[in-house]
Amino acid sequence: MSTFLIAIHVIVCIALIMIVLLQTGKGADIGATFGGGSSQTLFGSSGASTFLGKATTVAAVIFMITSLALAYRTSHGTEESIMTKSPPPVEKKASPAEVPETAPTSDATAPENASDSEKQ
Repeated sequence: MSTFLIAIHVIVCIALIMIVLLQTGKGADIGATFGGGSSQTLFGSSGASTFLGKATTVAAVIFMITSLALAYRTSHGTEESIMTKSPPPVEKKASPAEVPETAPTSDATAPENASDSEKQ
């Protein structure tokens, strides 16, 4: 269901962007006086403003509905997390035999070497 909602949401987003970019600005009426008005007969005698205005409203309403539906599904989802399926790891305390020994320092080896050289 989420995949379907996301697909509809993306399609409506693209359609909304295209519809808004197709709309003419407020200064476009000046261009119509010089012969540019004949291109708006494609949408009917009233021009593109009414058709594109209604299409923008419909696309905006569908966009809001899909946005709310996706937000609701995300917050009230029935899907479980991966973390709830696996048990927590068992913590094992390290015993003294498992602790790695550090390398002896030079002070610790000096008396041993000194005693060995004294014996010889």
